[in-house]
Amino acid sequence: MQLAQTICEKWGFVLKALHEVPSEGFYLSVNAQVLALADASEPKTRPVEVDFASPASLYRKQHGGGRKEPIVKAIGLKGHEHWHVLDATPGLGRDAFVLVSQGCHVTMVERSPVVAALLEDGIRRLALRFEALAQRMSLQHGNSAEVMQYWKHGDVNAIYLDPMFPHKKKSALVKKEMRLFQQLLGHDPDADALLAPALALATHRVVVKRPNSAPVLADQAPSMAIESKKHRFDVYLSQKR
Repeated sequence: MQLAQTICEKWGFVLKALHEVPSEGFYLSVNAQVLALADASEPKTRPVEVDFASPASLYRKQHGGGRKEPIVKAIGLKGHEHWHVLDATPGLGRDAFVLVSQGCHVTMVERSPVVAALLEDGIRRLALRFEALAQRMSLQHGNSAEVMQYWKHGDVNAIYLDPMFPHKKKSALVKKEMRLFQQLLGHDPDADALLAPALALATHRVVVKRPNSAPVLADQAPSMAIESKKHRFDVYLSQKR
């Protein structure tokens, strides 16, 4: 109960008793000291949490830490593992954890207080088991475009953008977490507005993850692109280099 109260006080949420759980819509719950987002309309579906120390995440870390993953190549971490990367669209933080596992520091910027609270709880729990990793992750709550425009916290070597793209209803089944996020937040209609401040801030490069079928962000052609089976990573090299 103390954890739930602390979270509510920080993020402005309303604390309710168990018997007051809504019958529809989304709600946050704390169970076994873990904050999670649940959909009352799907009571049999497991709530979504941020778990940086999940077996899947740790397996990736222990077996190369994702060194061969497209995002690591796109960000350009080979020989630059110390870089500071700003993740302007962190979601559940999985890509951020891959980058942190490579040794760099990642600042996640999230405008949704619900998602920000989930990310913060994930960092808190990661610190209980892997303090060194958690120390390389930080979180800022705010609009990414504005945060980048008025950044005053030192150099940012690379910026990562993975805006939500509206999926067609007849497309392949979207992951549960993504469906939930799209229902909660909608897609990112202002995603194009992220590119200009990102290019102005990053000292080396900006990387944009897009579905293979999606147009480039803000109609601006990248310097190069790295393609995977379902996605591509558009890479914009900074003129500051």
